[in-house]
Amino acid sequence: MCGIVGYIGKKQAAPILLEGLKRLEYRGYDSAGIAVRGEKDVTVVKAQGRLSNLVERTEGGALLKGTAGIGHTRWATHGVPSECNAHPHTAGSGAITVVHNGILENFRELKEKLLRSGYAFRTETDTEVIVALIDYYYWKYKGGPIDAIARFMQRARGAYAIAVLFRDFPDDIFVARKDSPMIIGEGEGEMFAASDVPAILNHTRKVYYIGNLEMAHLTRQGVTFYNADRAVIERAPTLVDLDPSAAEKGGWEHFMIKEIHEQPRTVADTLSRYVSGGKIDFSEAGVTECAALPSHIVIVGCGSAYHVGVTLQYVIEGLARIPVRVELASEFRYRSMLFEKDTLVVAITQSGETADTLAAVREAKAHGIRTLAIVNVQGSSVAREADGAIFTVAGSEIAVATTKAYSAQLIVGYLLALELARLNGNIGEEKYRAALSELATLPKKIESILAHKEDLQKFAAEHMNMHDVFMIGRGIDYSLCMEGALKLKEVSYVHTEAYAAGELKHGTISLIEQGTVVLGVLSQSFVAEKTASNLEEVKSRGADVIRLCMEGCEKIGDPSDTVWSVPPTMEWFAASLLVVPLQLLAYYMSVQLGHDVDKPRNLAKSVTVE
Repeated sequence: MCGIVGYIGKKQAAPILLEGLKRLEYRGYDSAGIAVRGEKDVTVVKAQGRLSNLVERTEGGALLKGTAGIGHTRWATHGVPSECNAHPHTAGSGAITVVHNGILENFRELKEKLLRSGYAFRTETDTEVIVALIDYYYWKYKGGPIDAIARFMQRARGAYAIAVLFRDFPDDIFVARKDSPMIIGEGEGEMFAASDVPAILNHTRKVYYIGNLEMAHLTRQGVTFYNADRAVIERAPTLVDLDPSAAEKGGWEHFMIKEIHEQPRTVADTLSRYVSGGKIDFSEAGVTECAALPSHIVIVGCGSAYHVGVTLQYVIEGLARIPVRVELASEFRYRSMLFEKDTLVVAITQSGETADTLAAVREAKAHGIRTLAIVNVQGSSVAREADGAIFTVAGSEIAVATTKAYSAQLIVGYLLALELARLNGNIGEEKYRAALSELATLPKKIESILAHKEDLQKFAAEHMNMHDVFMIGRGIDYSLCMEGALKLKEVSYVHTEAYAAGELKHGTISLIEQGTVVLGVLSQSFVAEKTASNLEEVKSRGADVIRLCMEGCEKIGDPSDTVWSVPPTMEWFAASLLVVPLQLLAYYMSVQLGHDVDKPRNLAKSVTVE
């Protein structure tokens, strides 16, 4: 949600800010703005809607002269999407300018205090309260920028990442964060701030990860870090290993279809990172110490990461015989959790900054429970705070609807299940090696599915007017239906629901009518016939039925049904193949309906507020 970019150096800031914001468009936004420090003062330009509106208004940044500035793409929380509510915001005196990601939870209380102190507010945002409060402390105590920001942090409740310009400090940028991501980049005689690494990859790979409840002071010469007590602290830089071309479409019409086609490589790269010589090696992640023989496992995640967890519940319990519970991260911290002595909490997140998942990790650690992250971003908050981290090798994922990151998370989960099964003696050497050999075949099998994508494209064209879709399955198939339904909802806006097939007749079947589309997933042989019977029940009530299965299972059910099949694999790993047709269906349906595939309405890539 939202994006921040800051620059100070020798070059003109505005074009760099606009370029960085463009690379953060995937995060989701409804307005954008930049502030550039000129010879005498700060100039702010804002625009509602797409970033292209801001680019046009500033002639690509050429109208704003200055070598220091901050920029922002806003995803509305407080106040409707509008030019007025867009960032940056300034205080009444005009001396301070701020951009902000996150939510200030006590903004009403603080706003009342500031109103009594003579401040006036022009917007509905919580961000205007932030800049006014910093302004208040700056003039009241006259302790300088770091002092004013530190006093703000002492009063603020919620999550925030802020970048601040002070009129009295024309060659400086100040940043601070709490529970919202922020990184600092260092170049030759220039410094960058951003809410995510892709924004600055074209300029530097040298990155500092600013810690929680910390501040930083950026000049052309470098950066100084401070804790909440205003004491100087040390931060070591990291060299990030990401390909800037991942943030380019490379000839593809949309990032989503590009990333769907990158899944074979993503799966292969993730496997090669952790499998060598017929064995799984998680030593670099510290997993041996972190995950050794837990008595129970709790998996937490949001959205697609949660669906990965539901799949892994079946796989881990089936292979390793360890009880697993899957929890929505957004609900986890609000329950009175009862942990077994040797429980392991596994947190799954693409960005490593998902607010609810990070809160779940902290809640588990507060109870003395071991935590393990499955995460795509090194240096992210979840990766740093969990006791161990297994990194997926998905690279940058730009489309809001996840595809390759989901597939990479599944692969890591399979490997974790196999390793736990080996450690506790629930899998023999022969079966262990056979499973690893089968995993190695998945990239080629995904490629073969993608080679027949036109069938999904044709179906989408013929069914673009469908209004209701139900996806049903049992066990792993049900978890896959959850992901497939989410994909179709996310990008096509077609009402889609996933149900455990056995639950269909406990109420939901009342919604089935002539022309309702029901997709049944039948990859698990021991329940496939039961799901096929459920499909017959809806078919007799007028539903149009699709069966999604592995090759060889086409004969289960009515031969007149539409059947989509994928190459066979071990049933534990079926989700990795079966998800691809569902991703393609969602993509092509969105294209047929004329939607913005990569930036679906109301959604953000990284949800960094609760």
